[in-house]
Amino acid sequence: MVIIYDLVCDNEHKFEGWFKDRASFEDQKRRKCIECPVCGSVLVEMIPSSISIGGRKASVERNREEDRNVSVPTMLKMLNDFIDKNFDDVGDRFADVAIKMHRGEETKRNIKGVTTKEEQETLEEEGIEFLRIPPPPKLDS
Repeated sequence: MVIIYDLVCDNEHKFEGWFKDRASFEDQKRRKCIECPVCGSVLVEMIPSSISIGGRKASVERNREEDRNVSVPTMLKMLNDFIDKNFDDVGDRFADVAIKMHRGEETKRNIKGVTTKEEQETLEEEGIEFLRIPPPPKLDS
């Protein structure tokens, strides 16, 4: 399970962060592991979500660009496109690179790649957080 928090950096860039739980967010914030995707600032804060829940007349604040229905396959493709543009592809070396970054032997950065089940277990034992994302679906155009 992943919790998505709305975040803002000290330069007022808003973005989302995905975390296991609130403690994970606080730990990563303390260690300055959360970077603004726009400017790279590590001074980030959690901000209230734009969703407000009320009685029968609950409303959701949206700007016009966000106000559209997006299918799950399309959203998954958008996520994978973002990852392709913003993460270094380390291929089958994912576990090795993640461990080196965790131990301070490599510069921390966004990485993507593949792991075996055994490598995933090793990462979990080391306390290294990662997120498995399925490959993008083939969309009919």
